[in-house]
Amino acid sequence: MKNFTRTDLQFSLCGLNCLLCPMYLGNYCPGCGGGEGNQTCRIARCSLEHGKPEYCSQCPKFPCGTYEKIDAYDSFITHRNQKRDLQKCGNIGTEAYQAELKEKARILHILLEQYNDGKKKSFFCLAVNLLELEDLQAALEQMETKRGTETLPMKEKALGMTKLLRQAAEERGISLKLRKKPSGCVQDNEKAGK
Repeated sequence: MKNFTRTDLQFSLCGLNCLLCPMYLGNYCPGCGGGEGNQTCRIARCSLEHGKPEYCSQCPKFPCGTYEKIDAYDSFITHRNQKRDLQKCGNIGTEAYQAELKEKARILHILLEQYNDGKKKSFFCLAVNLLELEDLQAALEQMETKRGTETLPMKEKALGMTKLLRQAAEERGISLKLRKKPSGCVQDNEKAGK
């Protein structure tokens, strides 16, 4: 969107964790407000119309009608916790939220470098987005302290890490699958031409 820029390109205006997104990691998107990655974003347009808050949660109208169904479906990144993550950022403070996000990003880079068999990038991005930091740290520690892990073939290391992350998700009642919009489904805002 023209004239839409932000200082925080790692945590989006609407609550997506850009720093944990496969599009951001692949250099296909500069992050929210980073330029060419958000021309058609209606939330960016809304921000410009409401004084340009850095995060939607800083807008006096938050949570507005936009957030009623915002978490219903995913794209290439999970939208499941947008509202929750914005509220968490507001509750613990931007600096503390950024520190947690950066630690999650550090773990994600380890997962991608040491446990990715070439087929797990989206899964690891999703898991790191949805699981709590302590779950990720525990899974990583368990794999790193397991004897013989360093000599395993990459496929076996990837399977082992995937199993640990799925177990952590199951314990918390979290599904580690992107929620696709059913074909033919049109959002209310799209029907209204917004």
